[in-house]
Amino acid sequence: MFLGSFKYSIDSKNRISIPARMRKFVNPEANDTFVLTRGTTKCILIYPMDRWKELVASKLDKLNAFDPKESKFLRMFLHEAAEDKFDSQSRLMVPKNLIEYAGIEKEVKIIGVNQFIEVWNPQTYEAYLKQNEEPYEDIAKEVMNI
Repeated sequence: MFLGSFKYSIDSKNRISIPARMRKFVNPEANDTFVLTRGTTKCILIYPMDRWKELVASKLDKLNAFDPKESKFLRMFLHEAAEDKFDSQSRLMVPKNLIEYAGIEKEVKIIGVNQFIEVWNPQTYEAYLKQNEEPYEDIAKEVMNI
């Protein structure tokens, strides 16, 4: 399970380090391989390969490619997706198109979201939080049915 948030830099070769606290949750089955793709908000999603395969099997494979909305989602979610493997310093190369999509410059906010990791431009993330100021307790009550 990925959790926590960290502020890191992206280097001149578009590589980001995954925090050690998150790396320990990468299953050996992932073989240090990840899929990076666009989020539904202006962020990048990073899935370890084992989690990616689960997502494909449980959700993506069940979508109807002949349904216009479902096929559009598949295209948008997958057309910029890329696979990468940790280098010797546990960094991942982020494709330029994803960096542009997320508006990432020099710093990134890395957030653990249970099964995957989000990478944000820190200012975009702060703006996102301000735009969605519904009280946490209201969200928790609705989502968790408590």
